[in-house]
Amino acid sequence: MIWGWAYRWRVQLMATGVGVLAALLRFVTLSYPKALVFDEVYYARGAFSLLVFGYEGDWSGDDQWFASGNYSGLSSEGDYVVHPMVGKLLIAVGIKIFGPTPFGWRVMEALFGVALVVITALIARTLLRSTLFGGIAGVLLAVDGLAITMSRTALLDGFLAFFAMAGFGLIVWDRERFRRRLSARMDAARAEGQDPTLGYGPRMGIRWMRLGAIVVFALAMSTKWSGGYFAAVFLVLSIVWDMTTRRSLGIERWFGGSALRAIPTFLATLVLMPTVYVATWWNWFATDGSYARHWAETHPGKGVTWLPDSLRSLVEYHRQMWEFHTHLTTPHSYQANPWGWPLQIRPTSFYFEDVNAHCGAERCVSAITSIGNVAIWWVAVAAVLYALWRLVRRRDPLGFVLSLGFFAGWVPWLPYAYRTIFTFYSIVFIPFLVLTLAWMLQRIAQPRGRGTWSPKGTLIVGVYLGIVLIIAGYFLPLWTGNPIPYDYWRMHMWTRPWI
Repeated sequence: MIWGWAYRWRVQLMATGVGVLAALLRFVTLSYPKALVFDEVYYARGAFSLLVFGYEGDWSGDDQWFASGNYSGLSSEGDYVVHPMVGKLLIAVGIKIFGPTPFGWRVMEALFGVALVVITALIARTLLRSTLFGGIAGVLLAVDGLAITMSRTALLDGFLAFFAMAGFGLIVWDRERFRRRLSARMDAARAEGQDPTLGYGPRMGIRWMRLGAIVVFALAMSTKWSGGYFAAVFLVLSIVWDMTTRRSLGIERWFGGSALRAIPTFLATLVLMPTVYVATWWNWFATDGSYARHWAETHPGKGVTWLPDSLRSLVEYHRQMWEFHTHLTTPHSYQANPWGWPLQIRPTSFYFEDVNAHCGAERCVSAITSIGNVAIWWVAVAAVLYALWRLVRRRDPLGFVLSLGFFAGWVPWLPYAYRTIFTFYSIVFIPFLVLTLAWMLQRIAQPRGRGTWSPKGTLIVGVYLGIVLIIAGYFLPLWTGNPIPYDYWRMHMWTRPWI
């Protein structure tokens, strides 16, 4: 009887299990280190000033004054920030609830990191039609080093990863719902003696999940502009899925019907995305001290003159932000060529300090290095290549569809290899690499399709997952910053670029 109950609730149990695992790895000792880690110096302090002034004020003095409770470096002069508001507003929520403490400025990042693991597992379960492999996808993301590190650090990219994956999830679940509703309407039409395959097929009304996806993608873009790439890729995928669904159900004008009914989606995108984006700048509009808030008033006749002064100022501000991003070439010790991101060739060191701790050695260090779990990353790259092979040779598109988010998050950066950019940006596409990897593992364990297990393939998958967990345990201190002997840290530096 208990097994029957467990089977009925298997999806909920799976989601809870991977969520608990992710939470343990992200929330335990979240307050450590009690310092601003890497670019937290910009985003944690910026979020705090949002609570004080309603806008981001400029900071002076030592970068670590803030972590020690000294806020005297904050001035009312607007700070020139180069990213949209959503991520910093979310960090501010944590500070508002828990105070300007390390836990306070990291808690929302950790919460969204756990949610990212759970929705990745649910999306995998839906597309792979397997609760087991959905759970495997969730576990893989839960124990990945980059995902753990980014969930424990108050940066923007973790929020971007969540919104990109959540938007994709809404596209996936919209497809499932659309197919069920379309089939039901066609069956109802046949029952009434009509032929539903003639013409463009039945009308389906408003696609609320697709509209929700547009809003979520707008929030992604309102966190970092690169979220727009995910919107473009997955909204096009949604239309392609509509076409394949109509064609599979035998609708005569499947292409024209899908294209015609994509017009409202296109128009909704043109309205919703800029509306949501501009709305996320509400505090910039509502305050006088924000950077460039009154630029139009002091520069009459310049910029986009037909816009109201406030919007003209915002457009000019965005022009300055664009100039910054496209010309940022200041050398940095941990900048990394995007060609090496998928193989984690040059991970980012977020934090490294000698500490006075009892670690069993003369020299103890606290290090946070965003090295991904190489057993996941290196094999996931092979999974992407396998997906491309399956698409070409076997006409199996699922693996390629799962890897689209990887290409959306990686390829746009390749032309900007000359810029000062970092490997940790790849947090936005590791969930999609995990989806592709779970798909490949399913193909290995069930080469003839779901329900037919290969003993050899199952053993390979089991051994591989064991290796993933062993490497996760080995590298965990470098992902959480727990004090360790310096020699133990050196043992983890497998290649020179990692040091």
